[in-house]
Amino acid sequence: MNHPYTNNLINETSPYLQQHAHNPVNWHPWNETSLRKAKDENKLILISVGYAACHWCHVMEHESFEDTIVAQTMNSKYINIKVDREERPDVDQVYMNAVQLMTGSGGWPLNVIALPDGRPVWGGTYFRKEQWISALEQISDLYLRNPEKLYEYADKLEKGIKAMDVVSLNKDKVNFNNEYIEVTLENWSQYFDYLHGGLKRAPKFMMPNNYHFLLRYAYQNNHQELQEFVNLTLTKMAYGGLYDQVGGGFSRYSTDVNWHIPHFEKMLYDNGQLVSLYSDAYLVTKNKLYKDVVYETLEFVERELTSANGAFYSSLDADSNTTEGHLEEGAFYVWQKEELQKIITSDFELFEDYYNINNYGLWENKNYVLIRKDDDKSILKKHNLSIEVLNEKKQNWKNILLKTREKKSRPRLDDKTLTSWNALMLKGYIDAYRVFGEEDFLISAEKNANFIINNQLLEDGGLNHNYKNNISNINGYLEDYATAIDAFISLYENTLNEKWLHTARDLTNYTFDYFYEETNNMFYFTSNEDAKLVTRNIEYRDNVIPASNSIMAKNLFKLSHYFDNEYYYNTATSMLNNVKPEIENYGSNYSNWLDLMLNYTNPFYEVAISGEEAINKINELNKTYLPNKLIVGSTEESNMPLLKNRFVEKETFIYVCVNKACKLPVNETKKAIELLKNKN
Repeated sequence: MNHPYTNNLINETSPYLQQHAHNPVNWHPWNETSLRKAKDENKLILISVGYAACHWCHVMEHESFEDTIVAQTMNSKYINIKVDREERPDVDQVYMNAVQLMTGSGGWPLNVIALPDGRPVWGGTYFRKEQWISALEQISDLYLRNPEKLYEYADKLEKGIKAMDVVSLNKDKVNFNNEYIEVTLENWSQYFDYLHGGLKRAPKFMMPNNYHFLLRYAYQNNHQELQEFVNLTLTKMAYGGLYDQVGGGFSRYSTDVNWHIPHFEKMLYDNGQLVSLYSDAYLVTKNKLYKDVVYETLEFVERELTSANGAFYSSLDADSNTTEGHLEEGAFYVWQKEELQKIITSDFELFEDYYNINNYGLWENKNYVLIRKDDDKSILKKHNLSIEVLNEKKQNWKNILLKTREKKSRPRLDDKTLTSWNALMLKGYIDAYRVFGEEDFLISAEKNANFIINNQLLEDGGLNHNYKNNISNINGYLEDYATAIDAFISLYENTLNEKWLHTARDLTNYTFDYFYEETNNMFYFTSNEDAKLVTRNIEYRDNVIPASNSIMAKNLFKLSHYFDNEYYYNTATSMLNNVKPEIENYGSNYSNWLDLMLNYTNPFYEVAISGEEAINKINELNKTYLPNKLIVGSTEESNMPLLKNRFVEKETFIYVCVNKACKLPVNETKKAIELLKNKN
């Protein structure tokens, strides 16, 4: 295909950057060459950050970046740099912090103007064409007429950015207790939406680590009201249009309080974490809905986000082409009533009631997004059906709709692979295997883990962040190490293959060499070998994905037990103590830290299983929700600290230990569970 314009993004592997390779804007990728060009030509830098599945990024591209008049202004006055936020979360983080300081909010597309040295002076998110041209010309004129004003502002802003993620060493005595967590929960619960689940706000993000912590806390403290709130939230999310009722998998967030109309992009990282969450929730409740969500989501991931070599792709776009050939948000996922009546030829009345093809399910332009309102019991009673008949009809509807939908123009796929997101999905598969025992889940997990080892692990023991077309050219971030270590620990706990545990330990030691800050016992987001940015961030607030430091602290806590390593334990403890002063008033931003705190405030068990039947015993143990334990085991003699001298021929013993003190061994899983639940 001939294009009138081609810019420097043409050689990039990122699908998002490739989307902009034929804009008339003279885009450059983020690299030393582009940054040096700005200094050499003494030009302002225009940094535009987005990602392939971002709806408003596409809108701004169409309105401004494909427009030759806009391009002329941009090309003559700026060095224009396009950034894929998923490939370069470090760059995104710095300039997102700047925009949040300048405007009070952020989002994507993220557009920033910086001095030739990279320091930001102006920014925002989406701009209409007229606003955009006006802002570009005003700032360019100011730079020509009165550059010292911009330099003065850049100095102040730089100080503000550097102050945003400062973590000081907390020298107060460590005191983690349940009362502190209770107060945090009390503050947090004021924002709970007890009608629709989630928080009392729109848009609604799913925040899996929030509900993982709340699920665990409710269970361990027998907090009935909190348990009901978590179940309400998970049920409403699974009933909503946010969840793809036809093909499985979740969109990124809901634009309304009902979880009905999503922002239609589907991200790997959401689905990986939600599989883990719904698996654990099933263990607690045995709610079949949760099991269905796990199985359907993994079917979606296998069908649409998995490559032949076991790697997982990043996302599916929010937009796809309508029958008229226009890119439109949600076009692939919405239905019109007349269309549904034609393809659901029998039982339409039941289908209509089940998925609310009525005012409740109506979106806009006569489009419906399938949403459930009533549970199956209510539907059975209302329509006088058996559960077997309803399940058969539901499966038939889904098959028909899926086949029909496949004929539509598909959303664009971002087929790059990110180590951190792959590790989250790998963890999802392992958690699903742990709970449901499906061998295929374990096979997918091991295949992905081997992909990471064979393609992303470097000779010096480090990791790469990205992979596409056999190219891995971005040095790994702390999020890559933290999530991979977490996933490998889980893989070990379910297979007892010590390779995964030793790899987790080796990656941990690597992070101490390249990411660790001794003055506060925290880890930087970037390696000390990476090119310097305006500031070197420490990511410690949990978001849609937990903070890399909170995942790292949990890893260190676990690995300290596996390898009897006091340094790991003390580091994890210090990290948690450092962030403790901020937690009480902002529980939702620290839920993964709070989950770690439960390991200190409640008994935390080491379960050592030694003997030929070790794997079978683990599988039996995993049928009970036991969040306050780690598993170490072997089917033969082992030198692991918790297993040394515990192997007995033709016997399999389970040792339940707390703080290096073990109860008498038992050979029945049921007895071990009683010990873990403090029932003796």
